Amino acid sequence: TATLNYRDSLNNASNGSSQAPTDTGRRSTLPAPGADNSQIGIMTILYNNIGKDLSRVSMPVALNEPLSLLQRVSEELEYSELLDIANSIDDPYVRMVYVATFSISGYAWASWRNHYKPFNPVLGETYESHREERGFHYISEQVSHHPPISACHADSENFTFWQDQRWKNKFWGKSMEVISSALVNVALPKYGDHYEWNKVVTCIHNVLSQQRWLEHYGEVVIKNTKSDVCTCKITFVKSRYWSSENSKNEVQGVVLDKAGEVVHRFGGLWHEGIFCDTLPTPACIWKPNVQPDDHAQFYGFSHYARELNELTPELKAVLPPTDTRFRPDQRLLENGETAKADKKKDEVEEKQRERRKEMEKMGQEHIPKFFRKTLDEAGREAWVYNGTYWKLRKDPGFSNMENLDLW
Repeated sequence: TATLNYRDSLNNASNGSSQAPTDTGRRSTLPAPGADNSQIGIMTILYNNIGKDLSRVSMPVALNEPLSLLQRVSEELEYSELLDIANSIDDPYVRMVYVATFSISGYAWASWRNHYKPFNPVLGETYESHREERGFHYISEQVSHHPPISACHADSENFTFWQDQRWKNKFWGKSMEVISSALVNVALPKYGDHYEWNKVVTCIHNVLSQQRWLEHYGEVVIKNTKSDVCTCKITFVKSRYWSSENSKNEVQGVVLDKAGEVVHRFGGLWHEGIFCDTLPTPACIWKPNVQPDDHAQFYGFSHYARELNELTPELKAVLPPTDTRFRPDQRLLENGETAKADKKKDEVEEKQRERRKEMEKMGQEHIPKFFRKTLDEAGREAWVYNGTYWKLRKDPGFSNMENLDLW
C-alpha cells in the first residue's frame, strides 16, 4: 500500500528538485547498434562452469556492452546533484534523505540493461571522468585481478565519493546473483559528515533466455561515522512471483533518530523515482532521466552512459594509455566489429596472463599507481586514492611518463 501511494505521488510530481544540464556537448549516440547475442549458448558456458568463480571465465564478446566495469561504477554519479543538495541542507534528517536517495539512484540503469555485461577490467586499467557540468573529477583503477577489486574516487566542492568494490557471482541454474562487498563512502565537507553504506544483491533472472530481467534486493544501512544523530535503513523488496509487473522494483526507507524512532519515511521504485511524504512539504526527491527513444537499439544506454566511452582528440592527448577508452576490444565492439573484438579480447586477456606469469617468475607484485591499500576507521581493508592522478596528468603529463602496456 505504501508503495502504491508513493507511485501515485511520483506520477503526479514533476521531475526531481534539481536536474544537471542535459546538453553537455558530448555525443548523443554510439557508432553502431548493439550486437544480437540471442544465438549465444549461455547455457553451455554456465553449466560448464557451475561452482566456479565466473570472474575467471572468459565469455564471448557479444555478451558485453562497450563499457568496462570501471565506467559502470562511474554511472553511480549520474545523479550527483542529490549530493550537491545534501551539502546545502542544515537539517541532518533531511540531509540523510537526500544521501539515501542518491544511494538508490545508482541502481536505476538496471531497468534497461539486462542483455549485456560490462567488460572486466584488466589489472592496472584506469578510467577518468571529468564532468565540468556536474562539478566533479572521477578516477578509478583496477587494483586487483583475483579477487577482482575496482577502486574509485571522485571529488567536488560539495562532496567526496569513494569505494573499492569486490564482486562475487553465484549461479543458481536459472538466475545469477552479483554480490558486492566493501562499502560506498560519501563525505560532505560543509557539515563534516562521512556516510558509509553497503550495496544490495543484484540478481539476473532467466539468465539462459532472452527474457532476462534484473532486480535488486536486500537491506541497505547508512551510517554517518562522524555523528550518531541519525541512521537510515532502506529495503529493496524482492519480487514476489505472483506479483504484477507494476509492483516490481519497490524500495522503502526510514530515517531513524538516536532512539530508533522514525523521523522520515520515503519510498517508490528504483527505476521510477523516490517520494518523501514526511517533509513539511511532501516532495518528489528524484526521478531518473528520460531514456533516449532508441535505447533498446543501443545496449539500453542512457544519455549519460553514451558519453562515457567517447574519445575526443583533446582527451587522447592527455589520458594515460591505460585508460579504458584506449582498450581495443571494447572500441571494436562499440564500432560494431564483433568478430574482430572477440579476437582482440582473447589477445588482451592472454597478454594479462603472460604479464602475471612474468611477474611471478621475477617475484614481483603489481603495485597500483593511483590507489593504496589501508585500513578504514573500523579496521577493515580498503583501497583509497593516493592523490596523484590529476597532478601527474598536469605535470609532467602521462605521455612523458612510463606507463603499463596493457593492450
